[in-house]
Amino acid sequence: MDTAAGQSLYPLHRCKTLHLVRHAQGFHNVEGEKNFEAYKSYDLFDANLTPLGWKQVDNLRQHVKASGLSKRIELVIVSPLLRTMQTAVGVFGGQPYTDGINVPPLMNDNVGDSGRPAISSLNAPPFIAVELCREHLGVHSCDKRRNITDYRHMFPAIDFSLIENDEDILWKPDIREKNEEVAARGLKFLEWLWTRKEKEIAVVTHSGFLFHSLSAFGNDCHPNVKNEICTHFANCELRSMVIIDRGMIGSDESSTNYPGKVPDGLDLPSDVADQKHPENGQAN
Repeated sequence: MDTAAGQSLYPLHRCKTLHLVRHAQGFHNVEGEKNFEAYKSYDLFDANLTPLGWKQVDNLRQHVKASGLSKRIELVIVSPLLRTMQTAVGVFGGQPYTDGINVPPLMNDNVGDSGRPAISSLNAPPFIAVELCREHLGVHSCDKRRNITDYRHMFPAIDFSLIENDEDILWKPDIREKNEEVAARGLKFLEWLWTRKEKEIAVVTHSGFLFHSLSAFGNDCHPNVKNEICTHFANCELRSMVIIDRGMIGSDESSTNYPGKVPDGLDLPSDVADQKHPENGQAN
């Protein structure tokens, strides 16, 4: 009988915990549900969060704090669009920014005409903007980003150093990225994560990116587990998952493994001794 059926066992240092978050409700979600063509409207360029979306952010922030998650996250990775960055700093950022605190704010006040106060980076994990986890590229104006120069003024404490071009050269007005291209970009993003030393990471991104990236996983699992992995995310939904480095992509050494034999001494196990000396019979 296979007592390990349905289970997997991996070394801890070859695992990372990801807390995946879809952004809160944006104005493009509201208008797009009424009329799909609205996504192409330049009125929704780099759409920001609705007032309801900010309430979703506040509720997720409360959950993250109550669950203790906010104390465990070592890094926040965010897609460089207004709605994702607003969600990320609102959920995982420090307290509202006040005078006398000598740290740059994660977000300045009233970004996107939100009416929200500035958010401090005090006691918050590092935030890094990464283009690989953007939404489908092209055609939809809501998925086109602003110049990074503009974002630096809005989100001073977010690190944009990994983005090479100030202007958005990835978004094309007449070519929409194919689903399989998004999935391939998602796998490339997950491989890039193994270059990071952090073990517990929050990723704030988009519905299409999450769905197509995660759909490649879970095919060897129970159907319910597959659904848990790749069902479409709701606005401001968080799912925690573990990724495994099966292919030795990462090179981190374990911080908890211990080599033993300190001091050195004889330690031949009885079952090995039995194989080594079968003439002695069953070892104890």
